[in-house]
Amino acid sequence: MKNMVHNNAKIVISIVVSVLGIFILWFALSSGKEKPSKAEQFIEQHMRNENGTWATYLQEAPSVDQNIVAGREALSESLGLWMQYAVLQQDQSRLNESVDLLRTYFISPQKYIYWKLQPSGKSDVSTNALGDDLRIVDSLLKAYALWKDETYLSIAKDITYTLQTEGQHSGYFVDFHDFKNKISSDTLSLVYIDISALKGMLNNSLISDSEYTQHKDLLLQMPNDGPFYPKTYQVQSKKYTYDESVNLIDQLIVGIHLTEAGKKPEELVQFLKQEFEQRHQLVGRYDLATRVPNVTYESPAVYGLAMLLAIQCDDVEWAKQLQKRMVSLRDQDKTYPGGYVFDNNTHIFDNLFPLIAETTLNNE
Repeated sequence: MKNMVHNNAKIVISIVVSVLGIFILWFALSSGKEKPSKAEQFIEQHMRNENGTWATYLQEAPSVDQNIVAGREALSESLGLWMQYAVLQQDQSRLNESVDLLRTYFISPQKYIYWKLQPSGKSDVSTNALGDDLRIVDSLLKAYALWKDETYLSIAKDITYTLQTEGQHSGYFVDFHDFKNKISSDTLSLVYIDISALKGMLNNSLISDSEYTQHKDLLLQMPNDGPFYPKTYQVQSKKYTYDESVNLIDQLIVGIHLTEAGKKPEELVQFLKQEFEQRHQLVGRYDLATRVPNVTYESPAVYGLAMLLAIQCDDVEWAKQLQKRMVSLRDQDKTYPGGYVFDNNTHIFDNLFPLIAETTLNNE
C-alpha cells in the first residue's frame, strides 16, 4: 500500500512538472513575440479601406481635382512605405499581403503603377509617380534578398522595364509618364533619386552601371544654397531649380539619398541641429533666402525623416532627441490612440514615416 501511494505521488509530480514545463515554454515563446506598437495598430485599424488599400486621410472627403489626393483615396506612396516597413520587420506575410494589393489594384495592364486609387480600388489616373515606383521596387528587391521568392524579382523587373521604356526623358528617369496621352515630364525631382533602390536595381542587373552612375552624379554634383538643396533637375536644359519656400520633407529625403550615395549632407544637418537646439522644434517649411520658418506647423513625418537621416549619419543620440519631440505630438486626440491626429484628421505619411523611423531606431 505504501509503495502504491509513493508511486502515485511520483506520477502526480511528474505530470505537474510536465505541465509546468509546457507553460514555461509557451510563456517564453509568446513573450518573445514582438507585440504590434500602438502606432501600427492605429494605422491598421483606422487607415485601411475595406479592400485593404491604405487611405491617405483619416476622414472622408470628395475628390475635386484628379491631380490632388483627397479623403480615403489610396496612394502608391503609402503602399511602398508599408512594404518598406514589412521588410524592416522581416515580416513576409505582411509583405505578401502588400504584393497582393499591388498586383490586384495598383499595377495597370501596361505594367505601370497607378499613383492614386479611389477608395474602391478603381483608378481614374493614367500616370505613375517615379519616387513611389522606386520605393516599391526597392522593397521588392530587399524582400527577394531575404526570402528568395522569384515573384518579387519578376514584379520589380516589370516595373523597371516600364520605367526604362516609357518613363525616361533625355536619358533620365523623370517624375511621371502619362500613359494615356503618351507624354513624359521633363523634370526629375531630386527627392525621387532613390539611391537604395537604384543600387538594388544595379545589383540585380535591372539597370546598367552607366544608368546608376548618371543618376547618382546628379546628387553628388548638385549645388546647394547654404543648407538647402534644389528641388528639381530639368533634364533638357540640364539646370537645377530651387523653391523659394523650402519643404523640409523634400530636403530630408534628398539628404538621406545623398548619404546613401556616400556624401553626408553636413550643412543641412548642422542647420537642423541649430534649429532644434534654438527653437526646440523643426517646422514644415523654411524661406530659402532668410532660412527663417515660414509656417508654424510641425509634421511628425519631418521628425521621422530627420531621425532616419540622423541614424544614417551615425548620430543615434540626436535621433533619440528627435524621437522624444515626435512622440510628444502623438496621442493628442484620445479617440485615436497611437495616431498623430490633429483636428480629428491625419495624413497617413505623418504616421508611416514615424513608424518606420522608430522601427529603424529599435533595429539599431
